[in-house]
Amino acid sequence: MVAGMVAAASAAAVLMAGGGPVPGESHMVRAAADFAPPNAFIASDAKTYDMSLVPAGAHIEVTQVTGPTGNVVTLKVDGLKPDRPYGVHVHQKPCGAQPTDAGGHYQHRKDPVQPSTNPAYVNPRNEVWLDFTTNRSGTGAAASRHGWNFRAGEAASVVLHAEHGGAGDRLACFSVPFAPTRA
Repeated sequence: MVAGMVAAASAAAVLMAGGGPVPGESHMVRAAADFAPPNAFIASDAKTYDMSLVPAGAHIEVTQVTGPTGNVVTLKVDGLKPDRPYGVHVHQKPCGAQPTDAGGHYQHRKDPVQPSTNPAYVNPRNEVWLDFTTNRSGTGAAASRHGWNFRAGEAASVVLHAEHGGAGDRLACFSVPFAPTRA
């Protein structure tokens, strides 16, 4: 866990210093954390807003690989409620004390009308959807591949929703230092 936190902090430091993937090169970001309530004594980048479905102590890991042909985001979780579907999407802002603090879904082609409900924009080709169903031990995984990369500063978290597909209640959020491609 400490190695994951160090890797995430290092990636965030590189990105904040103006670094990031160079066009034509591959880059990887890996972040991992254990979920905790937003008001926990020991803060976490992974916040649970519904402890019956995402218990404190449940674990999440997100990996992003960018390259000249696009972006692959993978998700692994354990310790969640067994045999249950979850919807997961990349969101625009970091997690906060309130579920809505993460903003809307990251969209490759931005819907000019917000909040976005138009299926031409709200779909797994234009957004990063990582829906999964946990197994009987509460473990789940998903991956999403796209022929595009994130714009700088516009993808900052993954949100676990109560339903597969477009949305549902926000159950938990994990701030991730996603890497954009430098122009």
